[in-house]
Amino acid sequence: MNPSLHNTPPRVIAVALNPALDHTLEVNSLRVGEVNRALRMQVDVGGKGINVASCLADFGIPSAVTGQIGRDNAAQFETLFHAKGIDNRCFYLDGLTRINTKVVDASTGDTTDINMPGPTLEPEAIEALMVRLLARMDGLVSPGSWVVASGSLPPNWPADTYARLITHVHSLGAKVLLDASGAALAAGLAAAPDIIKPNRAELAELIGHALTDTASVVAAARALLARPNAPGTVVVSMGGEGALFVTRQDALLAHPIPTELISTVGAGDAMVAGIVAAQIAGLALPEGARLATAFSAGKLARLGPHLPSPDTVRALAQMVHISSLG
Repeated sequence: MNPSLHNTPPRVIAVALNPALDHTLEVNSLRVGEVNRALRMQVDVGGKGINVASCLADFGIPSAVTGQIGRDNAAQFETLFHAKGIDNRCFYLDGLTRINTKVVDASTGDTTDINMPGPTLEPEAIEALMVRLLARMDGLVSPGSWVVASGSLPPNWPADTYARLITHVHSLGAKVLLDASGAALAAGLAAAPDIIKPNRAELAELIGHALTDTASVVAAARALLARPNAPGTVVVSMGGEGALFVTRQDALLAHPIPTELISTVGAGDAMVAGIVAAQIAGLALPEGARLATAFSAGKLARLGPHLPSPDTVRALAQMVHISSLG
């Protein structure tokens, strides 16, 4: 940990309950069931919360990470945290942090993910760790902070994990962006996160029916905003179709920027980082949508959770076209 970071509370705290080492292989024309020769290989520290903190650090925004990592392969996480000035407040568990494999097909740009489930703990150990996590928030969060709760839950963790976290963070005067899926997203919504960022498939699962076009995605987002304890903003990433930014007043479509595509892994996490960066800067919805899209576009040209320089990201933001959907 960097002691100099402890004097001022970090502006963003990323919660990484199920981080990973991402083992990325690049191949040319993936052939299933056959021998494939890799063009190159890279191992990156990953997991959604850590990806978010890494991208924020590249943009110059102080952040901390808390969650759990395995002692047996903690060194690579610690190297990233030290290199980027991220405040490491993780809990160390016995064993390995999970390892995910990503196969990038250079001919198509498609990525095939093989993700491990994460560490398995007994219910008593999970509850004890959750209590420690909430207590740790007391020392990290201050009014005006943002907490990013993102990623899958490890095996056996209760679906209301993020809901408990959101309720506690709100009691401390901070705000929460929730980026989860399935039962964890559904339960977390009941605690009124300030922003949620599902992708189209995650939103469809939450709503309970297919979302076949942009109009249906906007309608689903507005249905969420009409619920009790609704978030203030729903951001829906839609891959090559762009991203929707929906509030009770506005619905905007941020169109994707043509850019070099190396890997889509972590592009959604980069967008989450951009959304939070826009909130910290006090940007209006259109400018915030441009910045978040620029974060995602900058990430596409890189393997691992990294962005180009802040000036390059800001230049990309100026290229983003925004359409108002009423």
